[in-house]
Amino acid sequence: MSDCTHDCGSCAKDCASRISSEKPHELSRIGKTIGIVSGKGGVGKSLVTTLLAVGMAKQGKRVAILDADITGPSIPRAFNIKGGIDGDDLGIYPRESEGGIKIISSNLLLENENDPVIWRGPVIASMVKQFWTDVIWGDVDYMFVDMPPGTGDVPLTVFQSIKLDGIIVVTSPQELVSMIVEKAVKMAKTMGIKIYGVVENMSYFICPDCGKETELFGGSKIDEVATDFDLKVLGRLPVDREIAKAVDEGRAESLADRDLLAAAIKEISK
Repeated sequence: MSDCTHDCGSCAKDCASRISSEKPHELSRIGKTIGIVSGKGGVGKSLVTTLLAVGMAKQGKRVAILDADITGPSIPRAFNIKGGIDGDDLGIYPRESEGGIKIISSNLLLENENDPVIWRGPVIASMVKQFWTDVIWGDVDYMFVDMPPGTGDVPLTVFQSIKLDGIIVVTSPQELVSMIVEKAVKMAKTMGIKIYGVVENMSYFICPDCGKETELFGGSKIDEVATDFDLKVLGRLPVDREIAKAVDEGRAESLADRDLLAAAIKEISK
């Protein structure tokens, strides 16, 4: 269509390019599906995904994580999950953390978790789709999709294949934050996907000796950016070595007693 805006969420026309979500496995019953996105890598998207899943599980919800960051998977390590996955004629079964969080990730398909995933874009996109259609998730109240960074093939595949209820944008305090958030926001709006809000990671550091809060990267711009793009600020995460250590050592669920993203969880729960 010559007048196409690519905003399928507000368009009633039935055209060949229209976005259509794939159905999950017939034995999967998934409530809300939330994508965790960022305009660039290294801002803590997987950390936010992990904390949201742990926080929601703390409330007694049935939670799952689909690790769509195929070339940079980190979710299994955060929950100390190693080894392969099982499957049969019915489909593929996710692994479960000690706390019952269901997880699927490309790292669980590798002989060595440190091996690189050297695949071309179409293969990676196909695997993400299979994680949604071929995995037997069972009953899940909230699924969090840890998206790859940027606005390329795989994020596009997730947006087109998986029926997301909404996304959370993760950013950091650096100068380029406005441009990075704008890219993620524009992509979501183009695809007609709701944006719950934004989370700023590495927002500040609290001195363990004096308790003083210091913004390591200069003044936070999260409120300004949220206003510019009409977003809600769902949380500001500190630079905290204890949090980083817990995740690196596979003890993510030990952070359940910290309400680090309480506002984000409350917004999603609405």
